[in-house]
This record gives sequence, C-alpha cells and structure tokens, in this order.
Amino acid sequence: MKFLIVTHVVHTQKGNDFFAYSPYVNEMNVWLRHVDSVTIIAPLKAEELINLQGKYLSDNIHFIAVPQFSFINSKESIKALFSIPIIIWKLFGAMYSADHIHLRCPGNMGLLGSLVQLFFPFKFKSAKYAGNWDPKSRQPLSYELQKFILRNTFLTKRMQVLVYGEWKNFTKNCKSFFTATYSEKEIIPLQSKIWEDKIKFVFVGNLVKGKQPLKAIQIVENLIPHYPNVELSIYGDGPERKVLESYINKESLQMKVFFKGAQDKETLKQIYQNSHFLILFSKSEGWPKVVAESMFWGCLPIVSSVSCLPNMLDYEKRGIVLKDSFVENNKLINILIEDKSEYEKRSIAAASWSRNFTIEKFEEELIKILQSCE
Repeated sequence: MKFLIVTHVVHTQKGNDFFAYSPYVNEMNVWLRHVDSVTIIAPLKAEELINLQGKYLSDNIHFIAVPQFSFINSKESIKALFSIPIIIWKLFGAMYSADHIHLRCPGNMGLLGSLVQLFFPFKFKSAKYAGNWDPKSRQPLSYELQKFILRNTFLTKRMQVLVYGEWKNFTKNCKSFFTATYSEKEIIPLQSKIWEDKIKFVFVGNLVKGKQPLKAIQIVENLIPHYPNVELSIYGDGPERKVLESYINKESLQMKVFFKGAQDKETLKQIYQNSHFLILFSKSEGWPKVVAESMFWGCLPIVSSVSCLPNMLDYEKRGIVLKDSFVENNKLINILIEDKSEYEKRSIAAASWSRNFTIEKFEEELIKILQSCE
C-alpha cells in the first residue's frame, strides 16, 4: 500500500532520516508498520534537532517539501497566495499516486488536503482530526470548513474521520477515536495515592495562553490557606513562563510553585505515579494526552469543560470538571481532599478507564481502518 500523509507539522531532516514532533511521529510510526511505502507532504526546515522530535521508522519514505504558510498578517497572507498554488499542484500529484490518503487536521495543510481530496472520490482516505470537534464551540472558520467537508458524505467519499469524543453531528464518515501512550506491558498494580504529607498537584504542557497555566497556579494558591501542605510542580516551558514567574514572586509563592521544565515520557511516568492531581484549565483541546496519561497512573485530573474532557472523566466520576468560579472549584477539590475514600475511588476509576487505551489497542484499531480500505 502506498500511504500518503498530508500534515502542517514542521519536519527536519538529518541524512536520510526525517524528524518531527515526537507524539505525532510516534503515532504515525504505528500506521507505517502496516504500509509498504509512505509519502509525506509537509513543511521542511533546516533546524537543529530538539529533544521533543522523533524519527520516522520507515525505510521507504518519499518526502515532498512545501512552504509553511499562514494568514496571521498581510505580509504572510501575500506570501500564502504565492505558496498555495504550488502546494495544491503537489497535492494533486501525490494523491493521484497514493493508495490511501491520510490527512492531519485541523491545520492549513489539512484544509488544502480536504479540498483536493474531493477530486479523488474513489481513493481510500482517513483523516485524524486532532482538535475540538464540539459543534457548540467557537472555532476559526477554516476549522469549521474542514469539519464540514470531512463529515459531508455527499462531498467526501470513502473517508474515515477519526474524532475525539462522541458528538451529535456524527455522520457515517466519523469514528470516535483515541490516542495511546503506554503499552500493556507497562501496566502495573496501582499504587495507593492517599497522602500522608504533601498533596502534590502538577501542570504538564506548554506554557502558552491557551493552556491557562496561571489559572492552575491560582487554583493551588486558593487552597493554601486551608491546606498549607499543597504544592504545584509545573512541567513544561513556553512564552508565558516569565509572566508566571512574575506572578509567583509577587504573591510570594516560591515555596509552593516550582518550575521543572519539559520532561521526557519516562520521567513524566514517574511524576504521575507520585502525584495526586493534574490541573489542565485549557481553553481548547482535542484528546489531551497528559490527561489520559495521568489517569493511567491514578493521578486525578482537574480539567476545564472543553471538547471531550467531560466525557473522558465520565462527568466527574473519574476526576473534577472545573467551573468558572474559583469558589466552586475550591469546594469540588476540598471534597476530595477531605474525603480520601472518594478520592481513591475516582483515582481507581480513572486508571481503570485509561488502561483500556494502550498502544496495542490503538494498533488494533488502525489495522481495522487500513483493512477496511483494501
């Protein structure tokens, strides 16, 4: 099978090897174990490799480099007008030669790919929609257009769209899906999470406005007067770090909030095992891997009510879904701090649910998708 990937993810090259953001590459490597060759259409930049980049594990890769484009300002928009015709031409050629077309959405390349695939109704196709599918959420017009095209069974033929969560606007093109981090081999008996000393909260993710790390700090800050043994460790980095450090210094939280930087998978595994709560007050998510990962080890998630997060938590049976009020949120967290049996009940439920979504299960489902296209 000749497999084509269309993605906006920026790639780098070293010799004959290609690299990109590790979580994305790790997932694509599972697909590539079951195809004969792969063509990748994506931006390619001459950059040094960083820790968060992973390598494609395929001996038969054909890479088609395209310009990275956006419409964030007038200058970028003018550049995009010259780039888009070139990209569309390359997409037509690659899709013509492919047996299976795989789109990574949402994104600028996903939008172009979803439009060009309309001219190949007899090709087998799949799309991974890694964003928020919730029809009630406010999203960019380009995202809404991609969702409309992909789910439309009149326009888009022979397509399986892999979506996080289950939504009322599903068509036969749409399939509820998930992402996996851990193997069945990594499952061990769950450690007791009941605290005797410190109550450990963690934030894991990029320090960007969309993740709202400041609100995570403020949640813990509001708990300190009642529970002086709470602490928050922040794992990640990004442009908001200086803002957060300034706030911590202003509010004298240096002994309660700690920056630990970005960490690898194995380190994070130990962190989840030794922590009690994960806080993610994100504005938008698809399938937040950090939530599923923390649940895998019984670290109870405290999350915002976006995308499929309430469904992942079975509406608070496996964690806490945050409200708009800090007072309400404090009450919800207080209940679990005071009632350790309720905390442990939800912790066990979280781990039991998350351990259904292993790499082996993920691969089984991908094989089914590829076999249905043969």
